[in-house]
Amino acid sequence: MVQVTSFHEVETKDGKTFISLELTGGLELIQSQTTGKFYATVRKCRVPSTFDVNIAKMMVGTQMDGDVIRVETDPYEYVNKRTGEVLLLQHSYAYRPKGSMELVGHSQVQEIQMA
Repeated sequence: MVQVTSFHEVETKDGKTFISLELTGGLELIQSQTTGKFYATVRKCRVPSTFDVNIAKMMVGTQMDGDVIRVETDPYEYVNKRTGEVLLLQHSYAYRPKGSMELVGHSQVQEIQMA
């Protein structure tokens, strides 16, 4: 189960705008490779929509069947905003509707949430 937790106005290269919905998956515990301690996190991704801002606001809180899954990608750099550390990541996240193999909305890591 995922939940629409936010939305974002996105501008394309040609100057057009559209709304993407931010989907958040369920709680999971991950073990830090640095400290060995566990921390709670959620996976997030964004999916494009045809909604205007008013409809997008109404969609926040909506739950949908499916999962946010990790997808392997070409390497890209990510800067941890809290520490300034530059990380080389090789994954993104995407929404997979329940019962489907289709993936929607590949999103590179936007933030790292660590305890």
